Amino acid sequence: MSGKTSSILPGHQRQDIERLTFAERVQLGAENAVRCMGVTANEHYGERPLTTFSDELRNDLIQARPTVTYYIATAQPGEIAFRIPLLPFLAQELKVRHGHMIGIDEALMAEGMCADYDEVYSLTNQVYDLIRNAQKIHVTSAKGSDVTATFHKDWKWIPCHGRYHEQGKWGNLPEGEVFTAPATVDGVLVCDVLGDYFSEKYGVLEQPVVINIKQGYVSEVTSQNEAVAKELRDYLFSVPNGNRAGEFAIGTLTSLKKLVGNLLQDEKMPGLHVAFGNPYPQFTGADWDARIHVDVIPTCCTIEVDECVIMRNGEFTI
Repeated sequence: MSGKTSSILPGHQRQDIERLTFAERVQLGAENAVRCMGVTANEHYGERPLTTFSDELRNDLIQARPTVTYYIATAQPGEIAFRIPLLPFLAQELKVRHGHMIGIDEALMAEGMCADYDEVYSLTNQVYDLIRNAQKIHVTSAKGSDVTATFHKDWKWIPCHGRYHEQGKWGNLPEGEVFTAPATVDGVLVCDVLGDYFSEKYGVLEQPVVINIKQGYVSEVTSQNEAVAKELRDYLFSVPNGNRAGEFAIGTLTSLKKLVGNLLQDEKMPGLHVAFGNPYPQFTGADWDARIHVDVIPTCCTIEVDECVIMRNGEFTI
């Protein structure tokens, strides 16, 4: 990796991981490592939550000329509006290899980041081949989830396998999932982990959140913990299309055995996760947008793809 530049974008809550990542890059030969393009509250790029990708940060990244970048930070409400334009800029304009690590912590560095990524690569592509032309996927769980999704023939499934060896490639780390934007979703999800800022705030939920979905839109959010249900409900309905199903995904990181309450890793557990809001149109080809993206995770799912069972009670059958 001699002569390559590494640029790191940290949040102040994760400076310990940023320092270790920086040191490792230097040891591997990133001779011109640029340590920090800081986005913390006390820096001049703006106070968090950041909701725009500033020209100043854009220009500083251009000046730094990185070939590898990492985003190491906690999640903040509404910051997807900053991250969505950042990602194509890094991948398509700067042509960097990028590791996106929202909510990364020490446990994830020791667990999901230490998986056998040859196995992750193989299984992820196997799942991708099985579902990329799916017309309907039906998912149930012992806790009461029962949803059916249909898919648009022109919207892409994306395999996220952890191998980003070419310039212009990026992924969330830890990695391991296949996702798309669904055409429709109908049914009920019983969820144990919520994404966005809810993940760090609540971890694994003591009382699951139950989400009813009709024709692709959230119609009702309930829980024995009404405060959490109301907070999620209010957030989903705070922006246009925030309550619309924007992601339908299957996790493929089989080394994970239990939820840890961190969305970045938990969504990679074998099973289903669904997100409401932004459908990542620049990747999936979806023809709509939203300014939030909130994942939800049911557990111990059985997944049927066009009447072929590929997972039973959280275990792949393929």
